[in-house]
Amino acid sequence: MPKTEVILTHNIVGLGGESDQVKVAAGYARNYLIPQGFAIPVTGTNKRRLEALKQRRAAREADELNHMNDLARSMAKLTAVIGVKTGEDGKMFGSVTSGAIADQLKTQFDVSLDKRKIHLENPIRTLGEHEVELRLHHDVVTKLKVRVESITPLPEPVMAPVGDRRDDRTEKRGRRPDREAAPEKAEPAKAAKPEKKSRKGE
Repeated sequence: MPKTEVILTHNIVGLGGESDQVKVAAGYARNYLIPQGFAIPVTGTNKRRLEALKQRRAAREADELNHMNDLARSMAKLTAVIGVKTGEDGKMFGSVTSGAIADQLKTQFDVSLDKRKIHLENPIRTLGEHEVELRLHHDVVTKLKVRVESITPLPEPVMAPVGDRRDDRTEKRGRRPDREAAPEKAEPAKAAKPEKKSRKGE
């Protein structure tokens, strides 16, 4: 496939930044980069535009660096909370990946961050607090606190002791009628006393 040289007028991820002179497929340059205004052909006139493109690139990169420095200071103060399902033994089902952290940052703090900037040596597989490295820029690296919490409800058997105490109260209430029945047994003895007096009268 024939190649051609062009001068980029915009930052193209994976290709280069404005003012870079790069070789690309002739069809890619002719059908996409040049018509979209992302590149210009390499000519004597266009080469004179390089200085202006370089200045614009320097301004853009300085602005990105300032933005990432501000973001790094903000992220260092945050704690992203991620809820996960766990088994009865407290172990997590699955793991927390950089993609999950990026999604949580968007949901919790409205921060859009490319998951490739979130560096995890291994996915997180345990509950608790973890420190994650954020590589926001080649000159800006910071840390983010991530707290992984279980969202699995506690098992129901915890309520069993409460039910036992209620049963004890029911049993105690059931014994009270026995105590009240005691005076009823004494009534025949009281009734027998007048009969003895009547015998003495005879």
